Amino acid sequence: MPDRPLEGEATWPDARGRRLVFLLDAATAIERRVLEGWIRRHRPDAASVDVIAIPPSRGRKRGRGSLDPLETAILQGDDPLLQPLRVVWLPRKQADGTRVVRLRDVLLRGDPFDPSSSRQRLILARERERCRIAIGEPAPLSELRERWRGAGGAESGETTALPEYVARQAQLALERAERRLRGARYKVPRLVHEEILARPSFRGGIARLARELGRKEADVAKEASRDLAEIAAAHNPITIDLATQLFRFLYTRGYDRELRYDHARLEQVAALSQRYPVVFLPTHRSNLDHPVLHCMLWENGLPPNHTAGGINMNFFPLGPLFRRAGVFFIRRSFKDDPVYKLVLHHYVDYLIEKRFSLEWYIEGGRSRSGKLLPPRYGMLAYVVDAYRRGKSDDVYLIPVSIAYDQIQDVGDYVAEQRGAKKKEESFGWFLGIVRRLRRYGEIHIRFGEPLSLASALGPATPHAEPNPDEDNLAIQKLAFETCVRINEVTPISATSLVALALLGVGDVALTLGEVRGALVRLLDNVEQRKLPTMGELDLRTEEGVARALGELVRSDVVQVFDEGPETVYRINEDEALAAAYYRNSVIHFFVTPAIAELALLRAAADGVADRAERFFEEALALRDLLKFEFFFPDRERFLAELRRETAFHDSEWEARLAAGSAETYELLRRFRPFSAHRVVRPFLESYRVVAEALVRWGTEKPVDKRELVERSLALGKQWRLQRRIRCAESVSKSYFETALKLAENRKLLGAGDGELDEKRRAFAAELASAVRRIDAIDALAAARRSGVAD
Repeated sequence: MPDRPLEGEATWPDARGRRLVFLLDAATAIERRVLEGWIRRHRPDAASVDVIAIPPSRGRKRGRGSLDPLETAILQGDDPLLQPLRVVWLPRKQADGTRVVRLRDVLLRGDPFDPSSSRQRLILARERERCRIAIGEPAPLSELRERWRGAGGAESGETTALPEYVARQAQLALERAERRLRGARYKVPRLVHEEILARPSFRGGIARLARELGRKEADVAKEASRDLAEIAAAHNPITIDLATQLFRFLYTRGYDRELRYDHARLEQVAALSQRYPVVFLPTHRSNLDHPVLHCMLWENGLPPNHTAGGINMNFFPLGPLFRRAGVFFIRRSFKDDPVYKLVLHHYVDYLIEKRFSLEWYIEGGRSRSGKLLPPRYGMLAYVVDAYRRGKSDDVYLIPVSIAYDQIQDVGDYVAEQRGAKKKEESFGWFLGIVRRLRRYGEIHIRFGEPLSLASALGPATPHAEPNPDEDNLAIQKLAFETCVRINEVTPISATSLVALALLGVGDVALTLGEVRGALVRLLDNVEQRKLPTMGELDLRTEEGVARALGELVRSDVVQVFDEGPETVYRINEDEALAAAYYRNSVIHFFVTPAIAELALLRAAADGVADRAERFFEEALALRDLLKFEFFFPDRERFLAELRRETAFHDSEWEARLAAGSAETYELLRRFRPFSAHRVVRPFLESYRVVAEALVRWGTEKPVDKRELVERSLALGKQWRLQRRIRCAESVSKSYFETALKLAENRKLLGAGDGELDEKRRAFAAELASAVRRIDAIDALAAARRSGVAD
């Protein structure tokens, strides 16, 4: 039976006069007979052929077996052509013609990619088309010997011996051949541990660390091996398919099955990944972010990314599943563990060098406010370092925005904003997520313009002396630019616009017609500025607005009162932070217009000599106040953006600004719609609470940040009850924490004397002044509404 021809059999390799040595990677006796049968069927009569079994790369006997026959062949003194061979088992075809593994098939028949000996016999007897021969790229022994020497193999008895090196190169060649048979979807590394642990640079690093730490080299090497096992993903073809089905089950319980994304843009990213390593940097708003991205890649025949995940997600039984589907787990903190840092450093080097795609969240964790969080630099620093040292000619960063109509996790985020403790991840926590899933709408994935490290950093400099200050600045700029590109493509949803409109009128309830009027003006602004949206937003008709409001009513975000002559809607005060979450996901598009309004109000004041100068000074001051809240471009780009936004409302704005106070007020009134009261009020009110809490803290002792946040939560709740702040969402832990960053940046958190107290009071006065101007914009918006909300 094994001697019968197989479907799609490859042709005999051209040895070009050399002795031909077949290296068989066979996990069972049946696989060996299949390979030997192929050799007998195709062998030319005069061919000189040797057949050698190498330790199998899979199955129960993985890695076991003698290399003596291979060593004997190497020592014969000639230069044979070494030809790797392997049997590849394919899953059975499904009804739609695809070869996808189903859980039912696995439970009934076992792993179709690595069947048992009895299952192999059945496949050969009944489904022979599922058995294929993978023929790896052949190589002369002389070429492999030179590569071995180049890798340091001849320099030390402690590095990999030549027979072991040849066997591993044969297995790598077979991995590439197998990938061609199975498809790019299963581009997975199989020999990560073996390759990394055998690298001279890695072993040299171990020796150096052992000397620095005063430890035995063998002990450090053993710890490094354990760390690598803890970190590295362990891709498995069957798990990739099964995980995809689990992930799809999860997201389709809450969202439409069809993921919305630009297929042409994804094809461009896929083409880049054929030449260079690419790093997907998605937003992180939901626990479904990684499953959604995984499914998108899978349905396009692309391999899963090597995804960095927190060690907190490595819980049984999902942790092992995630690891086999491409997730590698990293400890939250390892700055005092040099061995762990060395291992992670070399693992990232390996992935970049082998052109595997990576993925992690540039924000680090999930956003609790809806806005993009400040970037984390750790993983990016490892990738930049690998590029600088020449592990790849280039690396492309792919900004990715994953946007949802609504998000299940918002309720938990609101609780945390009010001071509740984050729930610990566990299998019970996961089951709770599954049980709570309901219909939340659509999921949209958008790709920002790829960012080339070669273009941003210049050519790699493997031999240059590192410059930590320069490197850190470059990494920060890369991370910042990535976030800017993510924001640029984040689509505006109907939910986010409704939240923006209703939050802008405070506690006032609006009729359906009034809500529609507010949304039409916002839509006009969005369309005129050509901002990205989740398809065509159906918000110009009362029917479309009613549908959008209905979804938010079902989520308790919007409160409806229908017992009077007209039905009215407003944000449920208990859910103001939930509404703010949706608004904040697109708020960055409206921040610059909001700053322009507040700066014009200051420039319009009587007694201002140079109104243009005052306008730009005030805009820059507001930018500085909000610099930890939003991603602003550099000074010149920001001022250019400010000019464009102002010109959007009045092309003659500079002349009006120079004409005097009345004309400046007229310029301000041309802004449609007003933005400041609905965009920056909650943040500046929140900052004002923290500034007041700072003044009350006193200057005798340094500020305890955690305690000050608790005091700010209490003071904010009091001020909200007294209506000294207008937005319920201003009482927010995450807003307070950002305000503390600003205060720390201004050196207001230490202990001091009267001068420090004056600085804190000046900080509070600056924020109070900004809030008063927001009140003035709010009054202008209320006066303009005249029955139609703005």
